[in-house]
Amino acid sequence: MATILVVDDELGIRALLSEILSDEGHSVELAENAAQARAIRERVRPDLVLLDIWMPDVDGITLLKEWGASSLLTMPVIMMSGHGTIDTAVEATKVGAMAFLEKPITLQKLLRAVEQALAKPTARPPGANHHAVTMPARVDIGMAVEGAMAGGAPLMPAVPLVLGPQPEQVFELDRPLREARDAFEKSYFEFHLAKENGSMTRVAEKTGLERTHLYRKLKQLGVDLSRNKRGAGGN
Repeated sequence: MATILVVDDELGIRALLSEILSDEGHSVELAENAAQARAIRERVRPDLVLLDIWMPDVDGITLLKEWGASSLLTMPVIMMSGHGTIDTAVEATKVGAMAFLEKPITLQKLLRAVEQALAKPTARPPGANHHAVTMPARVDIGMAVEGAMAGGAPLMPAVPLVLGPQPEQVFELDRPLREARDAFEKSYFEFHLAKENGSMTRVAEKTGLERTHLYRKLKQLGVDLSRNKRGAGGN
């Protein structure tokens, strides 16, 4: 199996990920900061790195850039954060991360991400296309959509959205940030509209938006409201 380096300043996260990955048969190395991560990466040459973004000495993005600039980014890197935004995810993938996982990380998403990362023959260089991103349904107001790891995933839906809640969407990150945000938001609102059977009242409550603002937002994003309307008018 693979040798995986977990870099996180939280002891509980390190212990949990170590237990899960060890149970899967992987050899796990642990680092609580960038200094330890550098030393272990040089000594062990891991097959995969799970790297936290927010750390006290050097943040994960800076360490990732450092490895890339030094031609040390020879292994796939999956970024992790409990305070992620679309901007952070896009920046991470631009500088060489293969994927971004939002904490708390579910077992299914972790194992899927690890499996797909290890299936890649080599790490992607900074700026490469088609990175995968996993974001939760709640990242500020309408900034992200529930997602799941899908290697080589596009930032627009790979296929047209279908009726009914779609908890997992895949998106392409090789596009301008504004377009990326619009794609996330459109999928986010379409998901909740389908989930609430087109009820604007419940979607407004769910997303924390005033109905008037919600209507304007949906119109701006080009969301098709007609297909989500219920027989009684879709209030």
